[in-house]
Amino acid sequence: MTRISPMRPIAFATLAAGLGLGLGVAALPATAAAQGTLNLYCSVQIEWCQAAATNFQRDTGIRVNMTQRGSGETLAAIRAESQNPRGDVWFGGTGDPHLAAAEENLSQVYESPNNVHLQPWALTQWNQSGKRAVGVYAGAVGFGFNTELLARKTIAAPACWADLLEPRFKGEIQVANPNSSGTAYVIIATLVQLMGEEQGFDYLKKLHANINAYARSGTGPIKAVARGETGVSLSFVHDAVVEKNAGFPVSYATPCEGTGYEIGSMSILRGARNLTQARRFYDWALTEPAQRLGYEASKQLQTPSNKNAPLPPDAPDLSKIKLVEYDFAKYGRAAERRRLIERWDREVGSLPR
Repeated sequence: MTRISPMRPIAFATLAAGLGLGLGVAALPATAAAQGTLNLYCSVQIEWCQAAATNFQRDTGIRVNMTQRGSGETLAAIRAESQNPRGDVWFGGTGDPHLAAAEENLSQVYESPNNVHLQPWALTQWNQSGKRAVGVYAGAVGFGFNTELLARKTIAAPACWADLLEPRFKGEIQVANPNSSGTAYVIIATLVQLMGEEQGFDYLKKLHANINAYARSGTGPIKAVARGETGVSLSFVHDAVVEKNAGFPVSYATPCEGTGYEIGSMSILRGARNLTQARRFYDWALTEPAQRLGYEASKQLQTPSNKNAPLPPDAPDLSKIKLVEYDFAKYGRAAERRRLIERWDREVGSLPR
């Protein structure tokens, strides 16, 4: 089987042939092969990225070159390529960096005819971004934990943010690094909004004493929980359910004080070389069948933005979670994002462990 690197661009017609999917260019009808190319930057799980690329190519005949990276890394790449854009569409990843890209004029205005089918929060994201980023899915921040590992160590599972500062969690917690992970930035912005900035950073400095590692990606900590490498993660709770459904001894809780959430987004990049194909993907990705792929292809459990797409089985119900009034407009601004991450680097990331 072809080996796939999640950090490397994938020419999907070639990949699909290698995987035995029968989707190589030679296998496409002549009319389909002439439909052009799309360069897709994808910030959801690799299996979901692959399914989106494969199904879009099958449905349209457009060849997809896909690169999968976390949202923080993708934003950095888009900034670096701003004078010579290489990507056409950025699909998925936390909404804050999409809002930062919109503010920096790294993405472009587009209104899909499928907007009429979207949840209000998805359209709020679109309006706040100046019509440059639209919501594709949503998910809440919480705690994932390994039930067997905590039981073996006689550690009670966390239920509140305050619990994580207790001595029983010394060396038991993982969270991602906000320099590379949009998930980690959402957590910082959540704590700042919940507690106030000074108290929020005081909390993060105290929490640092119980952290054993800052992972590169937002899903890294919950995967470490599933493997029994750490007791607790700060993660999106739908990722905890994914690991539980895969057979790992994982459960989750959402903080009693309240928590933040992401609006996973999609943007067409400024200077897209394949604009027609980019708009076709954007429209396609907002349809009900496309939005079912997250669960059907990779068992992901985010809440879809298309009102006709069902909530996946076992997915956390956002209506039953205590959510903060997350200010996406403020915390999605590039300057605010940069300021908070730089403060985290100075005051938290530089501390010894």
